[in-house]
Amino acid sequence: MVKHVLMIKLKEDCKGKAEELKALFLSMRGRVPQALEVESGVDFLHSDRSYDVLLCVTLEDRAALDAYQADEYHCTVVKPFVATVRETAAAVDFEC
Repeated sequence: MVKHVLMIKLKEDCKGKAEELKALFLSMRGRVPQALEVESGVDFLHSDRSYDVLLCVTLEDRAALDAYQADEYHCTVVKPFVATVRETAAAVDFEC
């Protein structure tokens, strides 16, 4: 199994879009076949080191991760929206 974890820090003028981004991430359930599990959450602590929204996707293997990264819904709906609201992001992909 592979986990894809993405943390998004929103632009200052997009802070109100955290729940919208979470819902968009969760909309990949059932639409992106490689994604076995999709979890997302919005930070409530708001510390200096906090990111605003988290995405965690469970995939079968590295080949599924590659296919997920090229998936049509992910590439044409999710990624473009993220690009409009993201100030910065951090990701970790690991085998478990």
